[in-house]
Amino acid sequence: MHGKTLPNAYGSVGPVLGLRQNLAQFMLLVAINALVGGTLGQERTVLPLLASQTFHLDLYTSALTYILAFGLSKAATNYFAGTLSDRYGRKPVLVTGWLVAIPVPLMLIFAPSWGWIVAANVFLGISQGLTWSTAVIMKMDLTGPKQRGLAMGLNEAAGYLGVAVTALATGYIASTYGLRPGPFLLGAAYIALGLGLSVLTVRETRHHAKAEAAQHTTTHSSAHAGLTTGQIFTLTSFKDRSLSAASQAGLVNNLNDGLAWGLFPVLFVSSGLNLNQVGILAAVYPAVWGAAQLFTGAASDRWGRKWLIVAGMIVQAAGLALVAASHTFGPWLIAAVLLGLGTALVYPALLAAIGDVAHPTWRARSVGIYRLWRDGGFAVGALLSGFLADLYGIPAAVATVAALTAVSGLVVAFRMRDNDHTAG
Repeated sequence: MHGKTLPNAYGSVGPVLGLRQNLAQFMLLVAINALVGGTLGQERTVLPLLASQTFHLDLYTSALTYILAFGLSKAATNYFAGTLSDRYGRKPVLVTGWLVAIPVPLMLIFAPSWGWIVAANVFLGISQGLTWSTAVIMKMDLTGPKQRGLAMGLNEAAGYLGVAVTALATGYIASTYGLRPGPFLLGAAYIALGLGLSVLTVRETRHHAKAEAAQHTTTHSSAHAGLTTGQIFTLTSFKDRSLSAASQAGLVNNLNDGLAWGLFPVLFVSSGLNLNQVGILAAVYPAVWGAAQLFTGAASDRWGRKWLIVAGMIVQAAGLALVAASHTFGPWLIAAVLLGLGTALVYPALLAAIGDVAHPTWRARSVGIYRLWRDGGFAVGALLSGFLADLYGIPAAVATVAALTAVSGLVVAFRMRDNDHTAG
């Protein structure tokens, strides 16, 4: 399971970059990220219904506090995950993430009040920030620059297919056995398996990043090889055209995902759909998102990142607009497919774009900062969509987010450079 090491140009033994050369370890990390996604998927169908049916929360803003807690804790942890993985290594951060997840299913099962649900999502956000961020960084380490889009496509496909399968399964379990405890026992099994695999079989990949840095060709990022974390934050968030365009698009993408997670099940149930139908709709969106990334990640290696991102944001906006305008299962199913397809165009291309531009010596920190902004979108989405839904209803909230998503795509079109995918 070790990443391969071969004699380098100087005759010494060192790590070799490439997906094929590190296939066993890479596919192990893909499987682990599917379990990370499944840990998140245990909530997608059930928690919005727990809020309304078990804890009787009347205001959407109150009900979405768990997404706010998840988004803030995950965003903050993403920021530190890159720095910690540079300082202490990737594997210790991955294992720590799984350890933090252990209490989550128990808290969801036995929660006597909504505050416990919110607290569980703080733990879940920290866990997801550590595990998912580290899985991304480790795959970038192993593959090198030539197949970075494919690597990110495989990583995100595994994660969101894990979300989709679990959302569908928990919808069935909830309709058959009730909202608690059954759906969350599945999450507990994922955590146990993910922790065991991470401890026993995952190998450190930080030395692969160091090998890539030694081989790195001169690009516009090379002049910034020795930046501090604060300088990297400014560059990723605001100064670099491509990095900052990717960061804002990531934020808006997860803003609309937070909306879908928190309000779609409530909208569907209030319109007369049963739990199985809600589970199907909750699963189709991440299933299309996950499966399509097997192709869109590799496509971004061939055709570039920018225009796939622009197209994806526009397709997402169209899917959201269809949700806002519809009232029955059929149109919502089409909208879920559109939303999943649009997100698949965006997700791996955004991550790969960060990897293209960031220098290998600070790429992990730049990925963490991008993911800080991206997963901050969950928090923004929970606040904005809950506030709008309370004032004007769920369809108006969805339509507003659709417009924001289209504007975000235009920002990428005008700000991101065209040729960064050739860097490195």
